[in-house]
Amino acid sequence: MLLTGAGVWIHQAAASKNSLPDRKGADKSIAITKPTPKDADLPSSKRKKVMTGHSVRGRTLVAERVGNLSSTRRILVVGCLHGDECAGVPVARDLISDRPLRRAQLVVIPDLNPDGRAAGTRQNARGVDLNRNFPWRWQPLGPPGSLFYSGRRPLSEPESRFAHAVVNRVHPSVGIWFHQHLNLVDRSGGNVAIERGYARIVGLPLRKLSRYPGSAVGWENHRFAGSTAFVVELPSGRLTPGEVERFSDGIRTLARSLP
Repeated sequence: MLLTGAGVWIHQAAASKNSLPDRKGADKSIAITKPTPKDADLPSSKRKKVMTGHSVRGRTLVAERVGNLSSTRRILVVGCLHGDECAGVPVARDLISDRPLRRAQLVVIPDLNPDGRAAGTRQNARGVDLNRNFPWRWQPLGPPGSLFYSGRRPLSEPESRFAHAVVNRVHPSVGIWFHQHLNLVDRSGGNVAIERGYARIVGLPLRKLSRYPGSAVGWENHRFAGSTAFVVELPSGRLTPGEVERFSDGIRTLARSLP
């Protein structure tokens, strides 16, 4: 293992360094195909924890890589970014517990804001909205403790630095960030065909929401030209077991459909 400047432990099973195709701006239909023998799931032992870090209050942050570690089909999934919008955590955990995919890898962060989740607050323990704390078009929004407080500077918070390190390490081709409570998939600025494909798989409408400075998906889409990061707004409240499976299996189906 090595310790980065962000205070993040990285386990040495390196991600593939193959370049990813630039699909941004394309609007082609995604063919959702049935699994072939080559897509058969891997044994559950094919799983690797890639990074660990800590929140402001010292709670553990984990990103776990699951599946074919050499595949360039890399899908990042973040179950919870705002502490009062955490219905995606069971979806993320279900992805980790399922049998890994053979032709894709999932990089799963179940909970990026455990302090906020414990307190039932949108912000982290320092009152920062983590979804305004990423570098792309960051702006000072305040005052401290207000709803959209963006922090003292970009990446001022250990949670956003952790996600920043994970994304830079893995170079995901797709990033899915779960929020609540609008029950839709956001056209977040990446490849709209991928966004539309997931929306169709899980049966949600595709809409374009407002863009905000310092957002996670805005930064991820800017950081990697070939990456498509988007927001999935889950419905209010807790998901039923069937809904958890629908959103989880939808990610696996999307992963199989990627070129």
